[in-house]
Amino acid sequence: MPLLQASLADIFLVPAEGMSDFVQEGDPHFLPKCPLILTGIFPEVLQPEPDAGNGHSLLKDSQGIKGQKILGVWTTLEKDRHLGQTLPEFVRQTRQSLPHLVFRNGGEISQCHFVFQVVTPPRNRYQKLMPDDNPINPLREGLASRAMPEPCAVIIFGATGDLTHRKLVPALYNLAADGALPPAVSVVGFARRDKNDEIFREELHEAAKKFSRQKLNEELWEGFASSIFYHRSAFDALDGYESLARRLDELDTQRGTRGNRLFYLSAGPDQFPIILENLRKSGLNKARDGSWVRVIVEKPFGTDLPSAQLLNTLVVESFAEKDTFRIDHYLGKETAQNIMVLRFANAIFEQLWNAKYIDHVQITASEPLGVEGRAGYYDKSGALRDMVQNHLLQLLCLTAMEPPAGLDADAIRDEKVKVLKSLRPLTGETVKKHVVRAQYGAGTLDGKRIVAYRDEENIGPESVTETFVALEVHLDNWRWAGVPFFIRVGKRLPKGGTEIALHFKGAPPVLFNANNENIDDNALVIRIQPDEGISLRMSAKMPGSSLRIEPVKMDFHYGTSFGKATPEAYERLLLDAMGGDATLFARRDEVEEAWKFVDAIRAAWKTDDSDLAMYSGGTWGPTEADLLLKRHGTTWRRL
Repeated sequence: MPLLQASLADIFLVPAEGMSDFVQEGDPHFLPKCPLILTGIFPEVLQPEPDAGNGHSLLKDSQGIKGQKILGVWTTLEKDRHLGQTLPEFVRQTRQSLPHLVFRNGGEISQCHFVFQVVTPPRNRYQKLMPDDNPINPLREGLASRAMPEPCAVIIFGATGDLTHRKLVPALYNLAADGALPPAVSVVGFARRDKNDEIFREELHEAAKKFSRQKLNEELWEGFASSIFYHRSAFDALDGYESLARRLDELDTQRGTRGNRLFYLSAGPDQFPIILENLRKSGLNKARDGSWVRVIVEKPFGTDLPSAQLLNTLVVESFAEKDTFRIDHYLGKETAQNIMVLRFANAIFEQLWNAKYIDHVQITASEPLGVEGRAGYYDKSGALRDMVQNHLLQLLCLTAMEPPAGLDADAIRDEKVKVLKSLRPLTGETVKKHVVRAQYGAGTLDGKRIVAYRDEENIGPESVTETFVALEVHLDNWRWAGVPFFIRVGKRLPKGGTEIALHFKGAPPVLFNANNENIDDNALVIRIQPDEGISLRMSAKMPGSSLRIEPVKMDFHYGTSFGKATPEAYERLLLDAMGGDATLFARRDEVEEAWKFVDAIRAAWKTDDSDLAMYSGGTWGPTEADLLLKRHGTTWRRL
């Protein structure tokens, strides 16, 4: 699809002596040197050709112009001017207010009478300007697009680690390929290993080919890779941060990153205090006038309440709360973001979203994998701290929260904190009654023998770390009084997936239910991963002469409904952090309230570890977990 789809009507240029000029400066929405080009030229293919001599960019009509040619097929516009709005919005406003467009061409002020329609937003320099054969999905027509973030430098501490290669750089590449990033965005890897820019780029190239959501386009990658740089330094070497500051200043000049910085702490949690302190000592945490500096902190954010409070104090000494982004990638998943839309944009659901109609709620996160090289971290953490404290309690908050006063970050996070504060504490003997912890033993999964957790590499033979935990929790508030929330997470389970299932109360024992027929209750299931979507289970009569009732599903799948692949969670979260939107990030009090709840459970476990159950790898966990639900007359839902 061409950038501009035009209808030739009355297109010509005339001198307009004395007419004012539209002023423009480096808008990243179009081309790096020439962001706004509006003329009577509307080719099928636009080819940018830089003119290094005068700093202008040229657009050539490679197909020629039907009808009268206007001032030839080459048009030069001055760079470094600013309209402060995207091309489609500019055209819309211009057409509403003026019958023509005024611009400067080669020092001569001219006006262009035109009739055309913008059908796609301008693409950035990473995209190949070529026809798009994909038909427009009518379900996506009219969907709003987000504002382009400002140019910035993304500095990744621990850039040689697994997260950078598997998630962060593939996410940034996909954003660039989709036209969601301004071309000036630069990526700087900060790590201790001896590398240079070229070696670092080649390693990331191989990783992107393997882990990118979309197939790697070598031409696009070449443009994206030119924005990647490597900075070698130890985390505790202050001079490394000072030299980083100088290099970032150079990038501001060379690439136009405008002094905006996004620091990503992808190193080990024990390195966070060191990095934060050196950012403060080197002055890198301070923003210049008209710029911003932000920090993203990876999980785990502390190992208990005291360590989380200490880390929060260290962060506050370097960055304001509004500039601190505590990341939880579950909140970046498309279905997790859709929970609020499902509830508050559909009156049919919100009216039923309470104790009057809902019997219980199940939140499950299952993994077929074992520790997979994370033994050192996982054996100190366990399933409760690794998954429940952050991911699953966040899903609980989104499911149980009240409607926020607005859609701003703090309004939403205020309601999530209220949910955490309403959690009924689990302490002492109540932990044994409402919490089941277990560890996987040897078993069979997908036809292959798997070893027990204690036989995994770098795991001690006497380890009592839980690889499975199931909880029954209650919220002491008006909406959810009496409704149990069952949370389950485990490793070496038969199938991987994360979902939230709201089970509604059964039909009265009359009519079809009069003879205690085994009719399944209605259930609304929100699939977080891997098959993102929503399904509603209901009962229906099977075709035939006899009355036979069977459960059926109404299914919504993101991929098929919207005609596009679901973006990776890190794509959305990185984009939000660049834009300063903290809605999908945890606030300080959120983190601390979650740790209060989890620490009480762990304190009870420390006094007595005799309740550690065992389950065979490849099964759905210990029988003790089934008893949690059996007491309420129900069972775990199978994924």
